[in-house]
Amino acid sequence: MQHQLVLDPEAVEPEMGAPAADRVIAGDPQFRTWNLEEAEGGLYAGIWEATPGKWRIVYDEWEYFSILSGHSIVTEDGGEPVHLKAGSRMILRPGFKGTWEVVETTRKDYVIRI
Repeated sequence: MQHQLVLDPEAVEPEMGAPAADRVIAGDPQFRTWNLEEAEGGLYAGIWEATPGKWRIVYDEWEYFSILSGHSIVTEDGGEPVHLKAGSRMILRPGFKGTWEVVETTRKDYVIRI
């Protein structure tokens, strides 16, 4: 087993997806996810991309991500909007509730722990 992993989206086929219909607020957002690591203990890492739209998000897991390209706005219920662009980094903790709005197709790398 190698003890390193390069996050290369060319290494796997992306999974296609979308937010649940009852969570969509605007647009027709579509997802592509390159899940490149699934480690014991519920740890995942990869690359995610979404097209424009807005939807409700609810986090039961912990996630760190870094925006690679695009422009999104994440807003916690009762909080201020946070504009995310290339180079932005964020942690969403379990219990986070709010919205994710993709203004310009957004790609991020992520590490999730469930």
